[in-house]
Amino acid sequence: MLHLNAETVHDLLDYRSLVAALRKAHSDGTMPQTRVDVMTDSGNTDNAFVSLIAWASGDMIAVKLVGVFPGNPSLPVPQPSVQGLVTLIDGRTGAPLMTCDGAALTFRKTAADSALAVDLLARADAEVLLVIGAGGLAPHVIAAHRCVRPSIGKIMIWNRNPEKAQALAARLDDPAISGVTDLDAAVAQADIVSCVTMATEPLVRGLHLKPGAHVDLIGAYLPTMREADDDVARRAGKVFVDTRVGCEGSGDIAEPVQRGLITRDDIVADLFDLCSRRHWGRAGRDDITMFKNVGGGHLDLFTARHLFLQSRSLG
Repeated sequence: MLHLNAETVHDLLDYRSLVAALRKAHSDGTMPQTRVDVMTDSGNTDNAFVSLIAWASGDMIAVKLVGVFPGNPSLPVPQPSVQGLVTLIDGRTGAPLMTCDGAALTFRKTAADSALAVDLLARADAEVLLVIGAGGLAPHVIAAHRCVRPSIGKIMIWNRNPEKAQALAARLDDPAISGVTDLDAAVAQADIVSCVTMATEPLVRGLHLKPGAHVDLIGAYLPTMREADDDVARRAGKVFVDTRVGCEGSGDIAEPVQRGLITRDDIVADLFDLCSRRHWGRAGRDDITMFKNVGGGHLDLFTARHLFLQSRSLG
């Protein structure tokens, strides 16, 4: 059975081919069966272990096992707080086909998921990208969004800790990329605002969005987390998600729905609708589009399947 380490996963999952593979998987229109189980450590409830299963009948099964241990970076020998493994299994016979590094696949999958939405929803001439958050996912989001919007010529990074934003900009070593400290001013300039944070209070204020802006919300995976305030949902009116399954588990969807600012009917399309052209996305140049990256095991399956095919094509 094939095993691919993190370096190989990153090498094989280039964003151009991965976004194309995700587009094709969604345009086929079939949502795999999915299941999620979460177990917390009885001795330390900060630690959790998550299993995600997705099964596309007659095709593939993907199983992702992820440990979330927030204290890992503070260990005497630091480790990433999120580590895991993805297994790809033949959905017709149950035979294991591949294992791979789960963290690397998740970085690539998550960035490509949002990049596909950017390609479908953001203005074709978008020039300014603002990334809010300077963690491990941020450079992947920058690379993926630039892949689908080569018109991007200015990239700003904002972080609660300004030094982290400056350090990431320096590490990426690109004159188009800079760290910024005034978040509201940066939002006002941005054609695409992409949030990759663990925020529990809104960071993006809809008041400052320019006409035609696209808001890409990747964090806020719990009802108690928010990255965008109510004005973002109010000004957008229509909301897009990658999948409706579990989307109200995010505070960016749940709270506006609970307060009646939007209804379930205002979630007008997911990536299956957009890729199959059941919905055409933005209606006008000045529309503000709001996209919630919910994630899910089906995306792990689509990504792992593409990774497996890429590895086979190289022999």
